[in-house]
Amino acid sequence: MPGGALASKDTSGADTRPNLIGMDRDDMNAFLSEMGEPAFRAKQLFQWIYNRGVTEFDGMTNMAKPLRAKLAESFRMHRPEVTAHQVSSDGTQKWLLRYDDGNEAETVYIPDDDRGTLCVSSQVGCTLTCKFCHTGTQRMVRNLTPADIVAQVMLARDTLGDWTVTSDKRRLTNIVFMGMGEPLYNTDNVIKAMKIIMDGEGISLSKRRITLSTSGVVPEIERVGQETDVLLAISLHAVNDELRNEIVPINRKYPLKELMAAVRAYPGLSNAKRVTWEYVMLKGVNDSVADAKELLRLIKGIPSKINLIPFNPWPGSPYDCSTDAQIKKFADVIWNAGYSAPIRTPRGRDILAACGQLKSESQRIGKRERMQMEAIQAEKEAAVGISA
Repeated sequence: MPGGALASKDTSGADTRPNLIGMDRDDMNAFLSEMGEPAFRAKQLFQWIYNRGVTEFDGMTNMAKPLRAKLAESFRMHRPEVTAHQVSSDGTQKWLLRYDDGNEAETVYIPDDDRGTLCVSSQVGCTLTCKFCHTGTQRMVRNLTPADIVAQVMLARDTLGDWTVTSDKRRLTNIVFMGMGEPLYNTDNVIKAMKIIMDGEGISLSKRRITLSTSGVVPEIERVGQETDVLLAISLHAVNDELRNEIVPINRKYPLKELMAAVRAYPGLSNAKRVTWEYVMLKGVNDSVADAKELLRLIKGIPSKINLIPFNPWPGSPYDCSTDAQIKKFADVIWNAGYSAPIRTPRGRDILAACGQLKSESQRIGKRERMQMEAIQAEKEAAVGISA
């Protein structure tokens, strides 16, 4: 149990205090209850961390100094190290974040006139191998924890100065789970992170401002809708199984018929809560007028918006972007059928921050090393009485 008897360093010098970032209110309440503190202290702690963004316990001015000292001895509020921070000529910002185990992931902030969107990663590397995606060339390393995910949002708010302004002045207004990784192969951690982000006592971002994008992990789609009610996006990119099997290989496991059925069953679909279909435009591959017409057949009856994404090249990529003229022809077919079909303006290409360009240098660890890390983590969690 956390307290004076809990060592803050192990023999290697690593800080083993539990990280409060990534804990929800129930987690904090359980810890503080065992410390003999009343329930309202957990609420105060949650607000200081997630609503005010404090980085030091001494900043929690409505708590007595002895309690602050006790908390500092037992816990930490750790954000990942920023190993690279790049700013594009168009204002897009990209952070390369290094976590406690040395692995890295990227997160990207995209400013627009009426919003600022953070593209959040859910894995180091990716489980999938989509042929047009740079991240897909990096082998899967590990899932990101709730702390790893929530810290991306908090670090962006640090940089943007969003903690000290009113909600209407915040620069970060929207979150999309479209960064590194497949969110629905890390569903438990992603759902917990989203609930922390949406909590009205903390970061307090509306569920209508959070979009989860999946390549089609069919069994998890309904669950994420039921438990979070966030907006859904589908990385579609092809309108028949033959092509989608090739460029989005998860389609071999969950073909289009199953995917479309899962989307139609997504809770709460309406004109106010539409599915976004992401469709990267690949020259001579999926960009014909016939493809556009088949896309309309697939989504018929589903409240939908189609995001047409000009392909963003990356070193060694095997595809070319469709021409502007062909993208317009494709878009016209969709618009004329009554659907919104915006053509996404590429952002951050000069810093490899555009859609499909994210990648870190983290390498997949071996089975023995992974088992050792998991055993060490299990020992830490057992020592402080919290489950993974």
